Amino acid sequence: MFKLRQSQAVCERHTIVSAQLGRTVKIDLYLPPQIEKLGHVDLLFINDGQDLEKMNFSQVFQSVAISNPLVAVGLHAGPERRREYGVANRPDYLNRGDKAGAYHQFMLSEVFSFIDQILPGRTIGNRWLAGFSLGGLCAFDLMMDHPELFHAVGVFSGSFWWRSRSLEDNYDEERDRIMHSKIREKKYQPQLRFFLEAGRLDENADRNNNGIIDSIDDTLGIINELERLGYSRSNAIHYLELENGKHDIDTWARVMPQFIEWLILLKMQPADSPI
Repeated sequence: MFKLRQSQAVCERHTIVSAQLGRTVKIDLYLPPQIEKLGHVDLLFINDGQDLEKMNFSQVFQSVAISNPLVAVGLHAGPERRREYGVANRPDYLNRGDKAGAYHQFMLSEVFSFIDQILPGRTIGNRWLAGFSLGGLCAFDLMMDHPELFHAVGVFSGSFWWRSRSLEDNYDEERDRIMHSKIREKKYQPQLRFFLEAGRLDENADRNNNGIIDSIDDTLGIINELERLGYSRSNAIHYLELENGKHDIDTWARVMPQFIEWLILLKMQPADSPI
């Protein structure tokens, strides 16, 4: 555990012995100044929380926590990251993500219980999610499955290519991209908000040879599916495409302040206002 000065935000290291995941999960809890005096807080859950220290997240958090009752929960990935992160109950063609359903239950039961114990008596306002790469896919899936609990998600270079069939096995984008297909089974939830980032240097792959790298193509495909459900780019979807953005921590560190600012703006805007 490490702490900043008393007048500043604090980061505490905790652990949860998870029955759902069968491992001990490290959690970095970022607390605003004078948390003991706050009766109302918003929660931001971040997958791959082990990367937040490399991103200097504490500095970004400090800049907003002074004036906003935000608590950030950095959830460290474990050795089975590719099994725990993914789309619940829909493993990919190599059976990766087969524990994503267990990760959902870990979040909904064990992490929520942990928060109740750490912050007793607080009224919880918004619950937000974020993640990078495969952790972003996981965060997106968790919100889509539980719109009654989570209100916004930030996906940085999301692994929306996650597919049920290999490219060599009669792959079809409309059918085999797992998250795109799952969205089609959902109903419009007017309270949900989406922050999606992709970088033009995320990768070089271009499956369909349309001149757009897969990372961007798949993210735009997600936006198309969301729009078909009724979500609008003007007030529900914020898409950020970085010309020099890469699939790395340095890029996500640059995007994080914009994402946090976007979250704060959400609280100040009526539901149907542009963001």
